[in-house]
Amino acid sequence: MSFETWVDRQVRMAQERGDFDNLPGAGKPLPGAGKPVDEDWWLKDYLKREGLTSDTLLPTPLRLRKQIERLPEAVRELRSEREVREVVADLNAEIVAWLRAPSGPIIVRVGRVDVEEVVARWWESRPKPPPADHQPKRRWLRRGRKP
Repeated sequence: MSFETWVDRQVRMAQERGDFDNLPGAGKPLPGAGKPVDEDWWLKDYLKREGLTSDTLLPTPLRLRKQIERLPEAVRELRSEREVREVVADLNAEIVAWLRAPSGPIIVRVGRVDVEEVVARWWESRPKPPPADHQPKRRWLRRGRKP
């Protein structure tokens, strides 16, 4: 006498119907087979699948501190002072929101960013214009001139 659970019966019936025939990946090795198992494989897979960085997992104060540290590089390529001020204002708004309702067990001091200091550093990193007395070379085009 054989004992068959409901699940085993459903699987057997599906096999008999051919539901498992010609599935994608049939006959191929399992991905990652033979490799050492990483404890956080599921987390790394989730981050890659969702297109997120590991910074997303950090507690809010640490994430904000990293954003503050990376601010000079983030604003370096911006084209106008207004854009720089907007980026800093957005970051300061996020910092203020966290300061009003801090959460989590980690207590990390995070302060607002000085907009004027960031703008001054941004201006310093900009390429310098040529001096006023510098005249660009004139290039004369010869159009239809006959010798």
